[in-house]
Amino acid sequence: MPEPLRAATWRFALPHTTAAVPLARALIRNTLADIGAPVDGDTAELLTAELVANAVQHTDGDEPIELVVELVPTGGWQVEVHDQDPTPPGGFDGPGRPEGPRRPGGAELSDHPDGSPSLAERGRGLLLIRTLSADAGYRPTDFGKAVWFTLPPRSH
Repeated sequence: MPEPLRAATWRFALPHTTAAVPLARALIRNTLADIGAPVDGDTAELLTAELVANAVQHTDGDEPIELVVELVPTGGWQVEVHDQDPTPPGGFDGPGRPEGPRRPGGAELSDHPDGSPSLAERGRGLLLIRTLSADAGYRPTDFGKAVWFTLPPRSH
């Protein structure tokens, strides 16, 4: 009988600058590769980059952002981004899951000043997280908040 999976956690302090985004991508890629994680690494990188970019863009201050990567007992992965701002992230209906459908129903359009339509700039990251993760949400912490997503183990 195989031994049950044990939870394992990695924590990384990131600067509160745009340099945190490529750093977070490299950290998640290398962490998952080093331990041979059975998860979609490209999706993990993309969603991690979205959470880190949002934390940098939408929170004030220069306190570090923390990236937490955790193997959960089911064999899946949870990635959290902690920041010092207690303000709930936009697009969430309270602690827990993001608002809206899990599958995109079509792109929202907005008008440029010159009248040409384009994909809306805001909200695409949350749409990616809702669509590509097994679950996502946020929770208050003692020092701000943590925004997270989970990915299931990849079937072989």
